[in-house]
Amino acid sequence: MSATPNSLFRHYLDSLIQQGTTRASLTDEARNVLRTWYVAARQGGRPAASASASPKPSPLQMSAPAPAPAPAEMPEPPELLPQSGEPASSITLPEGTMEDKLQYLRHLAQNWKPARELNSLRDTMVFATGNPHTKLMLIGEAPGYYEEVQQEPFVGRAGEKLNQILRAMGLSRDMVYISNIVKFRPALPNQRTNNRAPTPEEIEACLPIIMHEIRVIQPKMIIALGGTAAVGLLGEQGSVSSMRGRFHDLNGIPVRVTYHPSYLLRSDSPREKRKVWEDMLAVMERLDMPISEKQRGYFLPRE
Repeated sequence: MSATPNSLFRHYLDSLIQQGTTRASLTDEARNVLRTWYVAARQGGRPAASASASPKPSPLQMSAPAPAPAPAEMPEPPELLPQSGEPASSITLPEGTMEDKLQYLRHLAQNWKPARELNSLRDTMVFATGNPHTKLMLIGEAPGYYEEVQQEPFVGRAGEKLNQILRAMGLSRDMVYISNIVKFRPALPNQRTNNRAPTPEEIEACLPIIMHEIRVIQPKMIIALGGTAAVGLLGEQGSVSSMRGRFHDLNGIPVRVTYHPSYLLRSDSPREKRKVWEDMLAVMERLDMPISEKQRGYFLPRE
């Protein structure tokens, strides 16, 4: 069932509250619609349909938050305020389709207060790409230079390496869902194309967004690309070599840890490539994907 306009509007206000916004400006049309809803709620009924044949603008068409005083005749409904003792990082997903929920998370991530308050991440938000209706979700650590420029995770040389891995599995980017734990590129002094891994504080600040992405996608399998992503998702300390080779559990979802594509670019060793490929074969088997003898033989020593 699709979300109703007032429920979507409520969740939009929830997102502003979670970001620390206390005031927002409204268009005249939006204010009139809200006043109708408010009066109807006080009377225990539903707002009457407009007699005008021309459609009214949606109350979701709000201007950007601004320090403008709220109208005196429209006090903020008490039920929209956070409950006492509720953690600041809590997220309430709206009703509606998967796309509705992901769009809500995208908007929330853009101005996610816990991440912004760190002042250690850059401004451009990079959300996710691919097909949300998938069994397989791949999660990396954070966007880098090329991801920031194109506003898409895993592009550039590392992205092309990931594309090659997916093609070897018989997949493509539009058949899986690709995201990062941290949605902003970690900042450095005088930064140009150089990147760094996110800190534990940055991961902790951004973790609620990716965990709710997982909750929306409900994949049958997650691949954690690199040690930073694995540690952030699983809460376990260790290297990729110590965590790969087996399945981990994340709220009932199997997680396979493997090396980040950028590691393969630096190594270029058939032995290391085979390790990654063995992880992919395990994923394919777990998902009941067809595996040919040719695929099983990739990167094996030739006799």
